[in-house]
Amino acid sequence: MNEQAGIKPYVIGLDLGGTNSVFGIVDSRGEIKATTAIKTGGYDSAEAYVDACVNALQPIIEQVGGIEKIKAMGIGAPNGNYYTGTIEFAPNLPWAHETKVPLAQMFSDKLGGIPVALTNDANAAAIGEMVYGVARGMKNFIVITLGTGVGSGIVVNGQLLYGCDGFAGELGHVTMVRGKEGRSCGCGRTGCLEAYCSATGVARTARELLATTTRPSILREMKPEDITSLDVSIAAGKGDELAKEIYEFTGHMLGEACADFAAFSSPEAFIFFGGMVKAGELIMKPIRESYNEHVLKIFRNKAQFLVSGLDGASAAVLGASAVGWEIQ
Repeated sequence: MNEQAGIKPYVIGLDLGGTNSVFGIVDSRGEIKATTAIKTGGYDSAEAYVDACVNALQPIIEQVGGIEKIKAMGIGAPNGNYYTGTIEFAPNLPWAHETKVPLAQMFSDKLGGIPVALTNDANAAAIGEMVYGVARGMKNFIVITLGTGVGSGIVVNGQLLYGCDGFAGELGHVTMVRGKEGRSCGCGRTGCLEAYCSATGVARTARELLATTTRPSILREMKPEDITSLDVSIAAGKGDELAKEIYEFTGHMLGEACADFAAFSSPEAFIFFGGMVKAGELIMKPIRESYNEHVLKIFRNKAQFLVSGLDGASAAVLGASAVGWEIQ
């Protein structure tokens, strides 16, 4: 993948999540040679977290021949800023909740000075798709991650869109429902796409429908507060009409949002990643239909709607590792 690949054939990828931090040592073909993981929480400071990470990394680094075999490290993290290598005011990270943490530099210092790059998790997913996944050969596409939140990575003319400050591309926080009717979002605003089309948003839609209608549904066999998007998906797969309506609603809103996104970047593809995508056509069909209903005529039927080509268990680590390969 570069001139140094024969000498330093591996990069470290870190998928830094709110619960777990998962590491992989990856070669230029996207094969994960070794993995390890630690819990992200439970540390009083970023310094203690980095020390724990490095201690966990040492055995797998030795497994591939030592640090001299590592070209770089890439990190995908919430509120990660590619320009500065910092995590900034991440609400789900106790050691970065109220401050900016220079995490890339901290890892570099602890790992013998290897270059370390950091970006947010959705941007890492977009780079991963471009290097290893269904976006290989594409120069204009948008990756939308459907998990606890809604993230996005936007590639224009072959380059990831970072904006002036490193935080461009927060498409999960475009406003879909304005006024008092809009749902509250974790970002502090109301009516965001994330509040409706994330996994938590789907579960919220389910609870609202169950509370405001008397229609039969197998979801009624559960306590409302226990319902997850997976439960909705399973119910819809069994033919539950209420559950299928929830996915129609969710897919319709996602398609309408994508129609707006097309107006500023005219992507050749929208690529969806995350557990919710396992619902298959239950969500993808209404996304496509709503998109073509709402998009400007000049964009109609041009964009592909694809599901991530990366294995779900390793996709985030591969995406992070791709950030490492991008370091010049």
